[in-house]
Amino acid sequence: MNETIAFIGAGNMARSLIGGLIADGWNEDALWAADPETTQRQEAQGRWPGMHTTGDGAEAVAHADVVVLAVKPQVLGEVCRALAPTVQSRRPLVVSIAAGVRGDDIERWLGGTLALVRCMPNTPALVGSGATALVANAHVTAEQRDLAESILRAVGLTAWLEDEAQLDAVTALSGSGPAYGFLLIEAMENAGADLGLPRETARLLALQTVFGAAKLALESDEDAATLRARVTSRGGTTEQALAVLESGGLRDLMLRAMTAARDRSRELADQLGRD
Repeated sequence: MNETIAFIGAGNMARSLIGGLIADGWNEDALWAADPETTQRQEAQGRWPGMHTTGDGAEAVAHADVVVLAVKPQVLGEVCRALAPTVQSRRPLVVSIAAGVRGDDIERWLGGTLALVRCMPNTPALVGSGATALVANAHVTAEQRDLAESILRAVGLTAWLEDEAQLDAVTALSGSGPAYGFLLIEAMENAGADLGLPRETARLLALQTVFGAAKLALESDEDAATLRARVTSRGGTTEQALAVLESGGLRDLMLRAMTAARDRSRELADQLGRD
């Protein structure tokens, strides 16, 4: 925890990572946040007065052992090109949490031949319950892999991939996945209200049920299919409900939805990489 980390971008995801790192024991003085927006810098400085903030990304990079790229994908090329001279001089580990921008493009914008870890976190990282997939390029050492993992693990669980192309599937699964969960909660709440429950009661029951099911699955050694079978009594209410979902093609619908998300991720990467 002696390494200095510079966050390029001080938005919600960057601040969630900063908070997670500090909660894990990282020294505030070893953290920098660079953002052109004064309000973003003030938000970070107000919460962690011991950290450094600046409007100049190059200033932050000049002090960094690790640079976390946490800006919007649409501006990442411009930001990287501006940082390239300082990055090439400093040679930090670069960690990108920008969705849909391939590692080769990031490395090219930064001047090439850099240790780069590309990550796909998701929005539950904002409450310390994220799921992040990571992939490293050939320049990343074992120690740098551990360092990158420790940063993302501060806001949830992590999983390494060996093939960057798999990040498009990750985007479709865990990146977009929170929205699928929210849609399920919304549908359960609406159905509960339609069946006569007070709206707030239906909402709370739907939220806690989905949360509880996920927690049970995470803490169990058994897979989801086994857990589902365990709560599905023959001839019971759950069996009847699941039969309706299965007859409606839920599994195929989810595959088609995630395939569409994966394909769109590839299209966006192609567009962003033309810069």
